[in-house]
Amino acid sequence: MNAALALFGYAFVVGTLGAHLLRKASWPERAPRLGILTWQAMSGSVVAAVVLAGLGLALPVWPVTLNLAELLDTCVMLLRTQYATPGGAFVSTLGMTLTVLVLTRGAYCGARAAWTARSMQTHQRRQLAFVARDHSALDAVVLEHAACAAYCVPGRGGQVVVTTATLAELDDEQLAAVLQHERAHLRGRHHLVILAASSLRAAFPFVPAFRWAEDEIGRLTEMLADDAAARHADRLTLATALVRLAEGATPAGALGAGGQTALTRVKRLATPAAPLGRARGLVAVFGVALLAMTPLVLSVAPAAAVMSAGYCPVVLPQ
Repeated sequence: MNAALALFGYAFVVGTLGAHLLRKASWPERAPRLGILTWQAMSGSVVAAVVLAGLGLALPVWPVTLNLAELLDTCVMLLRTQYATPGGAFVSTLGMTLTVLVLTRGAYCGARAAWTARSMQTHQRRQLAFVARDHSALDAVVLEHAACAAYCVPGRGGQVVVTTATLAELDDEQLAAVLQHERAHLRGRHHLVILAASSLRAAFPFVPAFRWAEDEIGRLTEMLADDAAARHADRLTLATALVRLAEGATPAGALGAGGQTALTRVKRLATPAAPLGRARGLVAVFGVALLAMTPLVLSVAPAAAVMSAGYCPVVLPQ
């Protein structure tokens, strides 16, 4: 029970205060890839803590043994002991119900989001096959449209799309930088990263960490693509192109160079901050590892105490 309460407390603190602090931090903009990984680790850590807490309520003492026969026998004895009283049965049922609900809800929303995204991407590709023309020199398709826009349609056979207005408005260097940005999205499969975050937000919208993670991961993936493009083009050239694409619309299911984050990213490109540095990078990596391991450590701590006390394989409640 104590381990379950610790896990619930950990999930609450990390999902609220921890997410708030990470959202206010400026360092993820200096290392977008590490920032994305941190948001993913935080989200996964909250889910893992709640699931392990539910399992901890269902089976209050974890068996500590490598012998399969002893493990099964111990589990049976634990369950009989736990269900012997009405209170124990209620707590166990509550824990198992919570675990099943969290896992089922997460799986359902993830599958639905993946299906919706794939349907939208398929629809986009079918439309482009009718209304756009291939531009072999750019390795992209050109869409007749009066507004400047550039985006990519991810998934199998991913495509980069630019409008005729974009071709008319941008010079060769600016266009090349924008195309590099979109190809970075496709190479990095950034749509899958965003899909995972949006699935958790849809499943548990009341959790601040999941609400903020989707927005922050979406913003950081754009910065990550900017950095990839800046390795092949001048940063100011890319920034100028983003200004002209800022008001361009991006279809559902696609990733675009413009959008609401464009002006913020222009400022970042025009006045780049110093790299995060090895020392701070290692601290951030340690934080990611800590987020990933803490739920497991909290869940097995009682079992470790049992083992260290010499009561292996298990101590049964009296």
